Formats: sequence, structure tokens, C-alpha cells
Amino acid sequence: MAGALTDRQFVRVVYDALQAASCPLVEGLYLQEADSMLQLLCTPSQHRTDILAWICGSINPNFATSKAMSMRSKDPDAFTKEMAVLGQELMLCRAGDLDLIRGDVSPHRQLQFLEQLLTLVPGCSKSAGHRTNEEMILNELCADENLPHLTQMLEPTFDPWPGHIKYMASRKGTKSSSKPSKEAADVTALLQSTQSVLEQLQSECEFLNNEAQSPGVFSPSSLRVAACDLQQLMATFSHVYETDLRAYCSRDPPSFSTETDIFQRVHQLLLTCNTELEMLNEVSEASASMNEEVNRLQTQPRYWRRGEKHTLTDQLEELSRRSREFLSLLHS
Repeated sequence: MAGALTDRQFVRVVYDALQAASCPLVEGLYLQEADSMLQLLCTPSQHRTDILAWICGSINPNFATSKAMSMRSKDPDAFTKEMAVLGQELMLCRAGDLDLIRGDVSPHRQLQFLEQLLTLVPGCSKSAGHRTNEEMILNELCADENLPHLTQMLEPTFDPWPGHIKYMASRKGTKSSSKPSKEAADVTALLQSTQSVLEQLQSECEFLNNEAQSPGVFSPSSLRVAACDLQQLMATFSHVYETDLRAYCSRDPPSFSTETDIFQRVHQLLLTCNTELEMLNEVSEASASMNEEVNRLQTQPRYWRRGEKHTLTDQLEELSRRSREFLSLLHS
């Protein structure tokens, strides 16, 4: 409905819905011009924020607590974020759509958001010219020409007889001075046989046997609830489709090349990658071997003397000791 209305028409629908919901913030305004309504509902102001807060509080009674906590917060946008979070929980907007809550987006988007919120306000009904879809469905079901079908749907019966057989069956028990014809006798026998078969089928049908124990499986009230739920689901899906899915559904499907060169290039790249991995493994092994060799070379060299392994330091100390001994012998 909103897509076929101009902003000036749409704002009247939303304003009438606010009045029908008995919003105290629009009582006594008596706005008649669409421009005044647009100024009230689509221009950033404290009055517009209060109206939006009243709608949120009517949908969620716990919103008043969140509002009080937001007012005590140091973040100036805390209350705006709380309303955006509620809109996200209702699948009507994103938590980051703060411009929508402030009123900084297009009037049509704001009016669409307000209308969707108002459909969730308990007791909110639109004007007679813009009835909800579920009301139209129920009125169509309860129309005079559809009442027999509705009664048949709520209380189904099994009556397969054609009109001419039903007429002859109704005359079966009546008295007649004339002798029944052979055709009537055949029809009577057929009716009796069919009647026995139907009685046997009825005894085997559990839903017919349990009809007395479970009356009222369908009722007008349950139909109304189902229609309301269906309308809400359709509205939610329509919003999600328009905001998130339309762009993806409108894209062209991806095209894949039918040529084989792409597989050859992928195979070549995989082979190159495998070769590089093997080279890295060999480099790691060579590095480890080189590290061991360097560590071995950094150790002090060792020399053999008299079948024993000695280091150069030990040899120098031994030579120094022997030279001192020899000098002491000379002096003596």
C-alpha cells in the first residue's frame, strides 16, 4: 500500500493511525494540512522523538526502563541507539540506522518505518479507507455469498451424491401407488450398497470418529489470529526483501568459462606451489646442517699426542711447564 502512495497521502495514513492508537502526543493538534503532518513526523525534533519513544514503549513495556537508563548515560546518542536496537529486534531496521531514528533520511523511509511500528501497537487500527489485510481477508470470508463455503470449511461433511441420485434417494421411502420401475430398483440397490461402504469408511476415519471429542478445530477467532500472523510475516519478509535481499536477487548469475585453459592454469599453479614447498623444505634441511657444521667449527681444535686427544691450550700449557723445568735445571 505504501508503495502506491505519495508522501502527502502516506503521511495522512500514518497520522490517522497515530490518532486511532490514541497517541497522547498528537491529541489536540488538529492538523489538517499534509505539510504540517510532514513537518511533525519527518523533521528532526524533540516532539518527533517523543512520538517515536511512545510507539516503542507501547510495543515493548520494558522500553521505559531502557529509556530511563539511556537518559542517565553520558552518551548523547544512547536513547537513539536503544530505539534502533528495538527496531532491529523487530526486523524493521538495523542497529546502525541512527539517521532513521533521528529523522535525517527521506520522508518516505521514515513514514514506512512509522507505519510498520504502528502495526505492532496493541489496539491500533487504521481508518476505514485503509483497512489491514487481515480485516479484508476476514470480511471476504464472512461475506454473504461465501458463508456457505465457510460453514462447509468449518464443519466438513462427506456428501458425494449427485443431485439426481439424491432426489431419487429422498423419494425412496415415500409411498407411491405406481409400481417401482426396474431402474429405480437398481438405483435403490446401488444406494444401499454405497451406503454400507460409506458407513464402513466412516468407521475407519479417525477424524470423523473424533469429531465429537474435538469440536471447534477451526473457528473465526483462530482464523483471525492466523490472518494477523500471516500479515505480519508477509510484512516482515517484504521489509527484509526490500532492504537486504532485492540487491542480491537482482544480480546476474555468475558465468563460468567453458574452456579448459583455466583448469590448466590452476594445475600449473599447484605444481609451482608444490615445487616451492619442496625447495623450502630442502633449504630448511640445509640450514640445519650448516648450523651444526658451524657449531662444530667454532669449537677449539684438538691434537693427538701419545695416543691421547688434547686441545691446543693443553699443548701450550705442557710446553710452558717443560720450558720452566728446563730453565730451572740450567740455573741450578
